[in-house]
Amino acid sequence: MRNIKKLHKAEYRPMGDLETWSPLPTRHLQMVDPFIFLNHHGPQVYGPNNNGLPFGPHPHRGMETVTFILDGDIAHKDNNGHYSVIKSGGVQWMTAGRGLLHSEISSEEFKENGGPIEILQLWINLPKRLKMMEPAYRGLQEDKISIWQNEEETIKAQVVSGNFKGIRGAFDTPTSVSLSVVHFDQDSKTHLEIPKADNIFFYVVRGKLEVNEIEVPELHLAEFSKNSEILNVSATEKSILLPGHAEPFNEKVVFGGPFVMNSEEEIQQAYEDYKSGKMGSWED
Repeated sequence: MRNIKKLHKAEYRPMGDLETWSPLPTRHLQMVDPFIFLNHHGPQVYGPNNNGLPFGPHPHRGMETVTFILDGDIAHKDNNGHYSVIKSGGVQWMTAGRGLLHSEISSEEFKENGGPIEILQLWINLPKRLKMMEPAYRGLQEDKISIWQNEEETIKAQVVSGNFKGIRGAFDTPTSVSLSVVHFDQDSKTHLEIPKADNIFFYVVRGKLEVNEIEVPELHLAEFSKNSEILNVSATEKSILLPGHAEPFNEKVVFGGPFVMNSEEEIQQAYEDYKSGKMGSWED
């Protein structure tokens, strides 16, 4: 069985009135190549006449954002002409590539009425050869996302990208990243096989799982070795897991706020391109 090297608890990083936990990066784990960042917003309840999510117009370059709406909604808009409101159970996949501006805020309906909200946003690196590719966006509601279930119907996986137990993901992506959202009933169990060469992203959103005889509680990211392909996963209580895996790029990674490149010079160029309008302009 694949060994767990270490468990990493998400750090609490609230953004104003938005509850936020972040397991990556932290002081002890910088990245799980090519997975570079995760913010877990909520769960919490907003009252009526709220301000919603605070992520107004901002740029990105050199990476992708994958946003899982577990509860609430997100109104996405970008300067390439894409607009959508994705609701509970839906997923957004944005490839920033050479650069674009976008906003991720709550819908007018949510701001007026309030309600529960829980959102995961994962950043995935792009390899050097794809960092300046054309930007792209796609948002899918829950009923458009591929599903795998076990025979007992005690485990349900939304297959977002790649492959999960023979089910192909709903999103076609520029790299071979596999991502799912898996819901476990209490006392359910399953068996996963992940290529030894792949790095594993394994974040317990809610509940408590046992993985290869090691307990992984909620708000923890498990860091794995590469000694085996086998993961035996069982739920000691009702749980939600965000699992992913991919071959590492093994390239230098330089962070510069919303930009992820391969050198400091490329980060400086990204800021210059943004300020000079080469990533486009924003119109309300």
